[in-house]
Amino acid sequence: MAWRTWDPWREMDALRREINRVLEGAGNGDQPFARAGFLPGRAARAYPLLNMHDDKDNVYIEALAPGLNTESLQLTVHRDTLRMEGEKQAISQEVKPEAWHRSERSAGRFVRTVTMPAEVDSDKVSASYQNGILRITMPKAEKAKPRQIAVNVQ
Repeated sequence: MAWRTWDPWREMDALRREINRVLEGAGNGDQPFARAGFLPGRAARAYPLLNMHDDKDNVYIEALAPGLNTESLQLTVHRDTLRMEGEKQAISQEVKPEAWHRSERSAGRFVRTVTMPAEVDSDKVSASYQNGILRITMPKAEKAKPRQIAVNVQ
């Protein structure tokens, strides 16, 4: 009998494969588990995808949200947290679900909460939506802006 040393990487890879196998079977019927991103309480993935950056005065978010129903969009800001809620409409209501050969574009209600790098002034937040991109500009709260502190030398 050959002695084999314990390899933690091999064990982690086996665990990853087992987790993937279990999750693949967790979907509902023909939909894999990862497709449940728009269903409440079902392993929601991050939607919309976004980029966030800031400067000394503002926090900026650009969210990729094509097909968004802008009438359903609700943005809520509280201190350093942004909540985006809305609905992404299905492409076609005329095609029956069983007729699709491939359906990779999710649709339905979504909620995403993002923590920002600083507290913002919720009264001055502005947002625009054009060509599937949601742009949000959030001015930083005065107390969150960096201040120069004078040092008294004695």
